[in-house]
Amino acid sequence: MSKVYVFLAEGFEESEAVVPIDLMRRARLEVVTVSITGDPVVVSSHGIPVTADTTIGTLTEVADAIFLPGGLKGTANLKASEAVAAEILRHKEVGKILSAICAAPTVYGQMGLLEGKKATCYPGKEPELTGAQWTGAVQTVAVDGQFVTSRGMGTSIDFALKMIELLISDEKAQEIANQILYPCAK
Repeated sequence: MSKVYVFLAEGFEESEAVVPIDLMRRARLEVVTVSITGDPVVVSSHGIPVTADTTIGTLTEVADAIFLPGGLKGTANLKASEAVAAEILRHKEVGKILSAICAAPTVYGQMGLLEGKKATCYPGKEPELTGAQWTGAVQTVAVDGQFVTSRGMGTSIDFALKMIELLISDEKAQEIANQILYPCAK
């Protein structure tokens, strides 16, 4: 079973985190929510406290994917965390999936990891995708090598289904889409 670390920072966007977590868990992926602070309780952008499964300082294994939910404050906190940067680099070195939604793809941009890669993000944040080839408003999810990026809350389902496709199969993604009565654009 593939494992996904979801890094939760103070100010994360709720739907961008919870919708993908929900759908990936429905697909039976092992999704581990990770507080990037020392406290397992992380407060979202709209003041909802969420208790993470663990904290970033306890991670020992490399997961199959890292997922960064967006939110302006949450993204700023992800960018400011040396522990987050270290985990991203540790996972990048062994070719694991590095994914993000909304403003959070700019974390990879700031780190210089998107050079020459196709990527997307929340409108207006494109200049912060340093070195990336912005895929425009046409694609809700961009995949280039180990990077998976998406545009925002309204693309959370598309993003989650793409992660399921990449980590399990297209058939499983379609099965989950059918279960939630989602009209897949295929």
